[in-house]
Amino acid sequence: MEKSRSVQSSVAVCLLMVRLLGAAENASWPQWRGPQRDGSVSSAPWPESLQETHLLQHWRVELPPSYSGPVVMQDKVFVTFTRDKRYEGVRALDRKSGEKLWETEWEGAMEVAKLGTSMGSWIRATPAADGGRLFVAGMPDLLVCLDSHTGAELWRADFHKRYGTPLPELGFVCSPLVVGDGVYVQTADSFVKVDKKTGKSLWRSLVRKGKASRDDLGQGNYSSPDFAVIHGRSQLLVADIDAIAGVDPANGKVLWHRVLDSYDQGCILAPTVYRNGIYTSTRASRSGYYPLEYRDQKFSITDGWKNKLIVYMSSPVLIGDYAYAHLKNGRFACTDLRTGKVQWISNRTFGKYCSMVWNKDRILALTNEGQLVLLRADPEEFALLDSRTVSTEETWGHLAIVGRHVYVRERNAVAVFRWQ
Repeated sequence: MEKSRSVQSSVAVCLLMVRLLGAAENASWPQWRGPQRDGSVSSAPWPESLQETHLLQHWRVELPPSYSGPVVMQDKVFVTFTRDKRYEGVRALDRKSGEKLWETEWEGAMEVAKLGTSMGSWIRATPAADGGRLFVAGMPDLLVCLDSHTGAELWRADFHKRYGTPLPELGFVCSPLVVGDGVYVQTADSFVKVDKKTGKSLWRSLVRKGKASRDDLGQGNYSSPDFAVIHGRSQLLVADIDAIAGVDPANGKVLWHRVLDSYDQGCILAPTVYRNGIYTSTRASRSGYYPLEYRDQKFSITDGWKNKLIVYMSSPVLIGDYAYAHLKNGRFACTDLRTGKVQWISNRTFGKYCSMVWNKDRILALTNEGQLVLLRADPEEFALLDSRTVSTEETWGHLAIVGRHVYVRERNAVAVFRWQ
């Protein structure tokens, strides 16, 4: 037993080192929500102003539509697109000038169900870059691996055909997670690990059997996974339609599982670790904290606290003992994670969605309406430092920040700003 625990601890340390070393490869934003997948930024302090004297547009390139966030690695910026409602693809741009370096596309677009048509049917998930490879989630449950230097296709995994499942009603929304030898995705009404070198499935977990909706579309998934070590045990954190779960990276075994109290089954947020528990919210019910215990090599999850806040689509940022979130009603709020106490709620709204990043005691948020908002992370009061409209188009793609550059994916363009 002691040997088993020692091996688990060693694996956990190794996997964490892989992630930390990858993040330390200087000046990169390799995946959704950044190097640590938590919206954190390590850089010099940001100014307290977003005006042009402090944040100046560097370059802007028009593109076909997409809601994916940009990925930045070495000298390249990678952006996805959907063209003519038929093709999906990736364009690599020079990081300094925005010049096109290569472009690759494939046939594979799809029309989303009626509930999602207001947002369009273009590609949604943010790619992930790792070891010279770029992993791109195409809408019809298609994962494509490209050589990040040349754009050459290395492999593709068509989960719709592989598992015979219906296409997801909103498309493939999961942003791939790369840890060790695997790429982890929520797809085909399940959670799947594929070999990052070949695209071959290594295991499939959390398989859900459900009824197809109109047009033979399945419900699919709304979230993206994350990696964590809890009680010394490596695990993947997954939000399924109506539940959260921890999954063993090695074999797909479900370590723990908790159905949440959402009447319309809508888990969109990726579960977030605070201490040895999970903080999350459903799209129609309360936020809550769920402590995890580990005894006799088994996990158990219990209810901690719950409060009235509903965090809908926007992933919160955790800074110290506080969660800063953008709520379903468009307001910002702060929660004490130790007790669930609501510290404050802003007296004004900021769009339907915000992608949020943070650096020291600053939070930078981009609303879906093209407004950039700078907040001070203050648990005592809502502190708006500045705001600025940076796009007249919709901006649902997640912010990316590398060094002094801020990358904004507009629906039909990508714009890069530079802190002065």
